[in-house]
Amino acid sequence: MARRIGRVVRFHSDQVTVVDVNDGRHIDLKLRGRFRKQGIRPIVGDLVEYTPDGYGSGLVENILHRKNELKKPSVANVDQVVVVTALKNPRVSLATLDRITVLAEKAGVEIVLVFNKIDLLEREEMTELEELERVYSKIYPVYKTSVKKGWGIEKLREVFSGKVSAMAGLSGVGKSSLLNAINPGLQLRTGEVSKKGRGRHTTTFSQLLELDFGGFVVDTPGFSSLELKGIDIEELKDYFPEFKNVPPCAFSDCIHVAEPGCSVKRLVESGEIAEPRYKSYLAMIGEIEKIEREEKRSW
Repeated sequence: MARRIGRVVRFHSDQVTVVDVNDGRHIDLKLRGRFRKQGIRPIVGDLVEYTPDGYGSGLVENILHRKNELKKPSVANVDQVVVVTALKNPRVSLATLDRITVLAEKAGVEIVLVFNKIDLLEREEMTELEELERVYSKIYPVYKTSVKKGWGIEKLREVFSGKVSAMAGLSGVGKSSLLNAINPGLQLRTGEVSKKGRGRHTTTFSQLLELDFGGFVVDTPGFSSLELKGIDIEELKDYFPEFKNVPPCAFSDCIHVAEPGCSVKRLVESGEIAEPRYKSYLAMIGEIEKIEREEKRSW
């Protein structure tokens, strides 16, 4: 039989479930033995060539080239990462938010920011949210939502429509609740936030979920580790979009830390680049330097 193409929506053991890209059928496929021998395995979001066996199943023949891949958990061929954060219950630090966006920038994926649970905010917190929206909306699309009040849900549905999306954010910020709100048929399990302000993991494996209005979303466990390993000091600046298209620095290899004639530092001082974002950058530079020192000592 002629080969067909399917998108992996779930991987388990030596079997994958795919959605055929032409007719939308779900089909369970087995991997040929050579995949195991070569240590190759598909991940959620992969496009694969498969041969149907005529009995409702088939064999994976080939894994097509990935346009991108997100790590921890792994998902391929993503159009956008929807980063969900909150200022309350739990409060997510800006350092954590910026770290997530850096990792998504490194993967070359478009980023959308969602500030959730805004119904919980007091007046001072709403003022803080308005300032954060002013800062981040210059860099990424920003949406404000409340599942309980139904605020922002229709707009968020438009964000997901027709795209392959990944949800990112710490546990407890309401990722599963938001997905249930935009697509009630998903019926994802949700969890309460503990008294310590920590969310409980309500998703235990990665799977690509089909949305009734078109598109897919990968529902993943909350991030517990956001390591910067694999990012060089020289490249980190490329993952802060506001550092681009600034006047040239005095030195072409400027990393915007201690060099004289740095345009980025000058724009931070003038307020054109948000100081908290720059502080996040400096903290990450320090962390990467520490990682590199430890790696050298282990040689």
